[in-house]
Amino acid sequence: MTKKERAEYIGRKLNELYPEVPIPLDHTDAFTLLIAVLLSAQCTDKRVNLVTPALFAMADSPQEMAKHSVEEIKACVKTCGLGNSKAKNIKALAEMLINDFDGKVPRTFESLEKLPGVGHKTASVVMIHAFKVPAMPVDTHIHRLAQRWGLTNGKNVVQTEADLKKLWPPEDWEKLHLQFITYGREHCTARGCDGTQCIICKTCFPHRKKPVITKKA
Repeated sequence: MTKKERAEYIGRKLNELYPEVPIPLDHTDAFTLLIAVLLSAQCTDKRVNLVTPALFAMADSPQEMAKHSVEEIKACVKTCGLGNSKAKNIKALAEMLINDFDGKVPRTFESLEKLPGVGHKTASVVMIHAFKVPAMPVDTHIHRLAQRWGLTNGKNVVQTEADLKKLWPPEDWEKLHLQFITYGREHCTARGCDGTQCIICKTCFPHRKKPVITKKA
């Protein structure tokens, strides 16, 4: 298969497996999505969804969040890991939204990436899911799968993002991003598949004999 043929097959297979894919992080608006994604760094979505109900019951807007101390926020988020830094970032982020953005989550990558604790991937998730602006957030699952499926050289997540964007049109990116993540968790896991085990790996590379050593993001 050529890279284009692999991309076409992968798209068809993912649509077959996941015709509808919900956003895995529970949220009600752009702000709660932003906080949930920030908390998901080095933490499972399942854990984040266990933590955020209490956090958002305490404060579900920048105005309310800014009223609380770092210690109060930390008490809610500490089980997500990196609790101290995440609590500090959430507090500072809420204050910055109030002071610099009229208390609203900004709708540009540049402005989002100025917020404490918000990198390009987090900004991309908010842009595509909250504001429907085309983006291709690349997390560890997507970075791993793109390498195993021969869609990128895996040099870094920036290159992976650029390579994937060339293979699918912008209108497919939101759903595809979620499909990649779901497949990577269920079928082509870090340890459960080495590039030779799952149905997509075996179909795209039927003669592959050696495991794929993926480059970390």
